[in-house]
Amino acid sequence: MALELRHLRYLLAVAEQGNFTRAAEALHISQPTLSQQIKQLERTVGVQLLDRTGRTVRLTDAGDVYVRHARRALRDLAAAERAVHDVQDLSRGHLRLAVTPTFTAYLVGPLTAELHSRHPGITLTVTETTQDRIESALLADDLDLGIAFHGPHLPGIAAAPLFTETLGLVTGAATAPDRPLPVPEVAGLHLALLSPDFATRGHIDAYFARHGVSPRIAVEANSVQALTEIVRRTPGLATVLPDALAHDRPGLTPVPLEPPLPPRAVTLLRREGAYRSAATRAFTRLAHDLVRERGYATA
Repeated sequence: MALELRHLRYLLAVAEQGNFTRAAEALHISQPTLSQQIKQLERTVGVQLLDRTGRTVRLTDAGDVYVRHARRALRDLAAAERAVHDVQDLSRGHLRLAVTPTFTAYLVGPLTAELHSRHPGITLTVTETTQDRIESALLADDLDLGIAFHGPHLPGIAAAPLFTETLGLVTGAATAPDRPLPVPEVAGLHLALLSPDFATRGHIDAYFARHGVSPRIAVEANSVQALTEIVRRTPGLATVLPDALAHDRPGLTPVPLEPPLPPRAVTLLRREGAYRSAATRAFTRLAHDLVRERGYATA
């Protein structure tokens, strides 16, 4: 029997689900058909790939090795297909982008508008997720580009500097104080902050810890947009936001801190050695153009 791509996809599905029934449902085929196809694959390669003796179907040692190569083969084939269909004049194309959550609030909109203005034939898929998931998806070839923060990065991830993000204290008051607020005085404020699973929250917590401040956290949210609305509408609450966002939102007033929060390097992430489509190259150029036009500091 000749090996076909469906056999690789069927094996990967069983390996991921650990169960023939769930894998068959995910593949929209019957369980007997799936079992038969896997047995044909095992006869073709001449070795048992799955251990079916337990409650959960597991890869054998040979199966584990085979699956790693199968994933790589399917990933490379998908990249080859994109390369064949890539249109160098940018009349059409597709870009898969992921960003960490804070960028959704102030960067994704302008980038998308600029991409559509310059290259309306390019479609864009945007995912908001954590930095570790962005890097894992890039390595799996599920993404073309990511926007996140400077390392450390997973092996195989290439990072190119984009701009430097600064954070600051923000309130809904009509006017800012006439002097920078010393960090110890933040302990007297009620804060609304991102939840602890955000990298930005870790950056903020580390800043307060370095200065011996225990902030009074009244609200935690998993959305930057929610924080801006909460602070804008709730007297007496303050938050910490990227300066680029605070200056763009009416009803928010930046409050300088002394000393200021340390800046963070924002990077464009991609997989080392990955095929760079015309759409990927075009987006990279316009991203650098946009941050220059907006006056964002660059490293």
